[in-house]
Amino acid sequence: MKAHLQPTGSAYFIAKETEKAENHTLSVLVDNEPGVLARVIGLFSGRGYNIESLTVSETEHQSHLSRITVVTRGTPHVLEQIKAQLERIVPVHRVVDLTVRAAELGHDRPIEREVALIKVSGKGESRAESLRLADAFHAKVIDATLEHFIFEITGKSSKIDQFVAIMKPLGVIEVCRTGVAAMNRGPQGM
Repeated sequence: MKAHLQPTGSAYFIAKETEKAENHTLSVLVDNEPGVLARVIGLFSGRGYNIESLTVSETEHQSHLSRITVVTRGTPHVLEQIKAQLERIVPVHRVVDLTVRAAELGHDRPIEREVALIKVSGKGESRAESLRLADAFHAKVIDATLEHFIFEITGKSSKIDQFVAIMKPLGVIEVCRTGVAAMNRGPQGM
């Protein structure tokens, strides 16, 4: 079957029709120096790849290394291109597709967690309902007034999506999310 060619400004148009796009979590170990994140993001934007989630933090202070966790969507061919292009960036030490690695190790998915702060208005009966739902989702109240709550919730992105959706009718004012932090199961490192 020939490649499906539709110029869309995105790299996704070069995928074969039989390939399905899927989410993958990539872990990228880089030097912690100015401009590295811009180069990584530039690779994605310059080729039309989308970033679903992005988390960056220094992980090894003595070695001046940071870990970039990127959740992206694409066909297997596009994901291989992304990985290969990331590996060519000079300050990149290692790129691991955690989704593929988990499958190779016999696990479904890597451990993925996200933290969110959700501000919800809370007066009258909706106040009690907000607290009841927060308890059911194991969300913590980290700030409260007579007119609002700020909840902190940690878990899979889907759990946070569900919590926000349930809270919307009660009056979600603001949502702030960290992005996905991920690690493979088992004794192996990155």
